[in-house]
Amino acid sequence: MVPLPQPADWFLTARFHLWYGIAWLAVGIGPTALAVWDASRADQYAAAVLLPLLAADYGALLLATRRQVPGPRAALVPSVLLALLGLHIGAVSYVLEGAAALFVVALPQFWVFAAGPRSAIKLSGLAAACTALGGVLPQGWSPHLLTGNLVATLLAYAAGVAIGRWLYRFVGLTRARADALAAELADAQRRLAEANQRQGAADERERLARDIHDTLAQGFASIIVLAEAARSGVRTDPDRSAQQLDSIERTARENLAEARALVGAAPRTGAAPGTLAQALRRTLDRFAQDTGLTVTAELPDVACDQRTRIALLRCAQESLANVRKHAGATTVGVVLAARPYGVELELTDDGRGFVVADAEGFGLDGMRKRLAELGGELRVTSSLGDGTRVLATVPTTEHEEARRT
Repeated sequence: MVPLPQPADWFLTARFHLWYGIAWLAVGIGPTALAVWDASRADQYAAAVLLPLLAADYGALLLATRRQVPGPRAALVPSVLLALLGLHIGAVSYVLEGAAALFVVALPQFWVFAAGPRSAIKLSGLAAACTALGGVLPQGWSPHLLTGNLVATLLAYAAGVAIGRWLYRFVGLTRARADALAAELADAQRRLAEANQRQGAADERERLARDIHDTLAQGFASIIVLAEAARSGVRTDPDRSAQQLDSIERTARENLAEARALVGAAPRTGAAPGTLAQALRRTLDRFAQDTGLTVTAELPDVACDQRTRIALLRCAQESLANVRKHAGATTVGVVLAARPYGVELELTDDGRGFVVADAEGFGLDGMRKRLAELGGELRVTSSLGDGTRVLATVPTTEHEEARRT
């Protein structure tokens, strides 16, 4: 048999005991009190003592079950009380010359409060024996001992054993299924937590990779280009080479600051101080100085939060790096604007263009993901020979809240 819990674990509820207590008084003790109404004085006195004891037995069982002492002795007190209940029912049976109905109503107590099915069978069997013996003792020896009360008591005991064992088995199987489901749920929760942990680590790696690409990698690429240009012009144009060396030093210092911020060695601000327009202006001035390209810009002061400012600045830096490396352009245009739906940054160039569908690389994907985290989007329009247009849009806080609702 499947290991079973204590019956109190699944039967001892306030609702059950309320209704059973009412039934015990109304169907068990009440009819018994009416049965001795016309009995002799001695039987009435005996019933006046026994009936309160029957009610007290049930109350004592409730208290004993709620205040069980843990350990091997936990079932001792309920077993003693159930044995007393059986003896008291036998005494009532002796007074009334049969108490099969009272025994039937009392049967659930043996299966609810006993320590297990074996204990319930033994204790209810004791009560059945006391009930049967109490019913036949007043008659003395007689060949007609097989009375209706005796037969009803034996049948009730047999039915109680059969139903009780079936209920224990059913509850045991139900508990086993519940335990199996609980184990599966715990395993699923563990695997989900591990998956969330792995996903969190992957997201953090992706964020670090994106930050490194947008800051350190772009800075190193700029240093390489400037170093090559400075080396080639150190004899023919020393002033230009000196400017390029200054740009190399400045870029290296910025990269060092970004590296310290990435590893947590310095407070991370995410971008140079100032407004978005000011940060874009500094970036464009350096780009024009380093590349010699013509840069036109419309950069009004646009109010935006720090995350939007960083995202749009990184998009501008990545787009300018792509222009430097791939476009072969002569002119770059940048427009920053506040729209009803958010903040918009547009970068155009007159370079060689490319097929957007065939574009591969970390830069465009990184920009798209960075903007998507803020509810924004990136649109890239280009074709061979016609230059490129990059449009980054980030909704304002009010517009994003309205869109979500």
